[in-house]
Amino acid sequence: MKRLILCFSIFAITCSLLPACSARVQVGAEQTADYLPLLKDKRVALFSNHTGIVGDKHTLDILVGNSVNVTAIFSPEHGFRGTAGAGDHVASSVDEKTGVPIFSLYDKGSYAPSAESMQQFDILVVDIQDVGLRFYTYYISMVRLMAACADCSKPVIILDRPNPNGFYVDGPVLDMKFKSGVGWLPIPVVHGMTLGELALMVNGEHWLPDGKQCELTVIPCRNYTHLTRYRLPVPPSPNLRNMLAVYLYPSMCYFEATPVSLGRGTDLPFLCYGHPDYKISNSLNFKHSTLNYFSFTPRSMTSAPKPPCQDRLCYGVDLSHMSEEEAMNLGLDLTFLIDAYTNLMATHDTINSPRLADRESEANKELSTSFNSQLSTLNPFFSPFFEKLIGVDYVRPMIEAGKSAEEIRACWQQDVESFKIQRRPYLLYKE
Repeated sequence: MKRLILCFSIFAITCSLLPACSARVQVGAEQTADYLPLLKDKRVALFSNHTGIVGDKHTLDILVGNSVNVTAIFSPEHGFRGTAGAGDHVASSVDEKTGVPIFSLYDKGSYAPSAESMQQFDILVVDIQDVGLRFYTYYISMVRLMAACADCSKPVIILDRPNPNGFYVDGPVLDMKFKSGVGWLPIPVVHGMTLGELALMVNGEHWLPDGKQCELTVIPCRNYTHLTRYRLPVPPSPNLRNMLAVYLYPSMCYFEATPVSLGRGTDLPFLCYGHPDYKISNSLNFKHSTLNYFSFTPRSMTSAPKPPCQDRLCYGVDLSHMSEEEAMNLGLDLTFLIDAYTNLMATHDTINSPRLADRESEANKELSTSFNSQLSTLNPFFSPFFEKLIGVDYVRPMIEAGKSAEEIRACWQQDVESFKIQRRPYLLYKE
């Protein structure tokens, strides 16, 4: 009996030491008792898309099922159903199931809510799954809505969701001269915050126009910390199809500003890169044992109507066999970009694939003309879109000078440490 009691005591102590995050994460939308009373007798607008779900039920259905008067829906890039391609214009419409009007924040020439749409509601509810990167546009739409609500004195409620890249901070803080539709706030590329935490920081740091603040309530997740490895229940956008792509995204997105294909128009978007002129014999000596050299041909498809290198046989690197753990440990790694740059610049006269010009929509053309002109005289590998993605002007010349990924990363480490201190008052979850 004493041995049994001793074993039970050891088991109990062990269980008490386990992190709280071992329990199932409950997203903010599940905490109906915390937010439904705030919506009583209000006209409610919902900013969401296909990721706003609890189990197999959409948050819109939860609200309507609880007799909430939902009078408007705001949809982000990729549309309310999450099927439109990157940067595609999505027209406003009506939700077929509920009849609620959908106001697109990615309609042509309109990336902020219209005055008409702001008159349709009393309170805004935000429920959308972000991936925690500065160039991922969902948070930008949220901040624009916050600004509009601050102007109109309308409260905002954020039903928080975990950040799948919330376990680290990496990358340079955005130099605001490169502010654009793919970089809106002075934060690192990988900021490590949930949308709820980021919204609190926007308010607290007075980042809305004229230093305004919106009336903000965040319904936090339960059983979540920044060390929680949270698996997304559905793909957040058409070309981030699995967790490996989500983890590699911080390192891969910069190919959008080059002639190199990153797999759009294939089964491996963000899981490979290549170009017709890539020479496998000239590739860097990778440390990763799970990388394979292969060939692929991008084709036009719904999620990538005009992919770079369309219908051209490309040679390159397949990252799809990398383990998720290895991808998570990479952080923001410019090694792949440097490899492609070094490889293709050896034969730069033949680099003639069109860059991803369609991603440079009207919302992103805020870079000065003089800076664009200056960059156009440089080598043909990078377009001016690169500075919008990386957020600073020192990375491009370092790559051109032959610096390593480790040398470049060292330049933004102070940015990272300073930002961690700056964001601390706004964190809702343990680091």
